[in-house]
Amino acid sequence: MSSLLDSFKLDGRTALVTGASRGLGRACAEALAEAGADLVLVATSSCAETRVRIEALGRRVEVIRADLGERAAATTLIATATRFAGPLDILVNNAGIIRRGEFENFSEKDWDDVINVNLNAAFILSQAFVRPLLAGGRPGKIINIASMLSFQGGVRVASYTAAKSALLGLTRLMANELAAKNINVNAIAPGYMATDNTAALRADEKRNRAILERIPAGRWGAGADLKGAVVFLASPASDYVHGHALAVDGGWLAR
Repeated sequence: MSSLLDSFKLDGRTALVTGASRGLGRACAEALAEAGADLVLVATSSCAETRVRIEALGRRVEVIRADLGERAAATTLIATATRFAGPLDILVNNAGIIRRGEFENFSEKDWDDVINVNLNAAFILSQAFVRPLLAGGRPGKIINIASMLSFQGGVRVASYTAAKSALLGLTRLMANELAAKNINVNAIAPGYMATDNTAALRADEKRNRAILERIPAGRWGAGADLKGAVVFLASPASDYVHGHALAVDGGWLAR
């Protein structure tokens, strides 16, 4: 008889994770591998370290170098991944960039670059991911990496806030349309995490202190803090969870 913990296993499944070379993407990929999944890693930079860690777990790994800011790369990515790794079961839309600047001076390029990677690529990849699932009557899981700025406005990050707010709305729309077709679409909303995107904030003594004072847990998050959440949302344990944004934020939203 299977146990509750068996419902968290991902044996025999293949997951594609974007932005997998470091930070939260690497943590998500490692977590899925630890739960039994094979991986397709997508990034603009080397995934060598992530590959080594996953292969050490005995999982199969494929790596695709792609710039998801380019529409052509996003459009062909799922087909390329399927040729390399076979049918995909899980998609983690993690790739993201951030640009900072006062609203009145925020450039169109910084707007477009962020929207293309953080929102447009997730839309394109999700469409390409679900089509073969629907054609074959197969279940699937999509996990979008949202943000605290999916709920709040933030400052000096106009395109990032817009993209992450829209990504949460898209998550809900997709869940409404796909839940009855056995495709789960959910989001993880990380709080303030110690990643490359937050390096400037952590280096600013005043901002760093203000952020830490607001977080009930009293610390910045780490990639490892996302592992349980991504395995849950990718696994059969979450089969009746649709359109949800799981905040992994140290209590930030509660404050």
